[in-house]
Amino acid sequence: MNKLQAMEVFVQVVDAGGFTRAAENMKLPKATVSTLIQSLETSLAAKLLHRTTRHVSVTADGAAYYERCLRILADVREAEESLSRTRLSPSGRLRVDAPTGLSSEVIVPALPDFFERYPDIQLELGSSDRTVDLVEEGVDCAVRGGQLGDSSLIARRVGIMHFITCATPAYLDRYGRPTHPNELLRHRCVNYFSSRTGKIFDWDFTRNGERVQVALPGLIALNDTNSYTAAGLAGLGIVQMPNFWMEPMIKDGRFETILDDWLSDPLPVHVVYPQNRHLSAKVRVFVEWIAELFSNHPGMRLPKGPAARASTLEVAI
Repeated sequence: MNKLQAMEVFVQVVDAGGFTRAAENMKLPKATVSTLIQSLETSLAAKLLHRTTRHVSVTADGAAYYERCLRILADVREAEESLSRTRLSPSGRLRVDAPTGLSSEVIVPALPDFFERYPDIQLELGSSDRTVDLVEEGVDCAVRGGQLGDSSLIARRVGIMHFITCATPAYLDRYGRPTHPNELLRHRCVNYFSSRTGKIFDWDFTRNGERVQVALPGLIALNDTNSYTAAGLAGLGIVQMPNFWMEPMIKDGRFETILDDWLSDPLPVHVVYPQNRHLSAKVRVFVEWIAELFSNHPGMRLPKGPAARASTLEVAI
């Protein structure tokens, strides 16, 4: 039995919550995964996992061994990568998830530069507006907008999203142009709801110390960037979206901005990844590349200064 491989398989089973998902993540036959776990338990003379037909859970001995395995495997990876960094570029499959708009408008157009630097990385980029479970779905890291909830992930703040409020010229011709956020209550607005909680997001505005937060009436609420934009273009109401996403459609006349003298709260953008990916060279170079990309993007760069520098530090959340 290859003890290191068995440790890696055991960690994957615990992280994924089952043999089938772990086998899929590691691209191994399920029978191989099961055999390695059994051999590991035999060599240790300890039961590591409770198995039922529907669920796999870790025993007390298994939980303690899992923590040791994480540290050992991380040390092995760090040792290997520290030797290879001077000779080889990072290589292998890298699974990343990013919001639809950021992916199509900011990240994907810049990928030729990424592959020019790191030609040996095979990138799998998932684009959606839902919050993926990185461990469960075998994702190495994710780009996320908005405030982060409590988790076991490591997060690095890499950018910020600013929002603008818009409507089609046809909508404004028909319903008029609001000059104060409270006037939105008499308009139709396209709402956006969280795919995780189902909560519809309020809109907030600030001007000269005055702050307004409104829950808006609307015929429709969506949780996908493309569908949300399509609803606005169809004249279903006023929309509020990141400026990097809306600017091309404002320039070509499909949307017009409103409430230009009011500012909406910007949202932070983070890259998050599991703690056991902290020493991965592939993840490291991708995070650094994303941070550089956003720092050079006028709609994404963080403000300068000591507070901004502090906000880019990697922290467990």
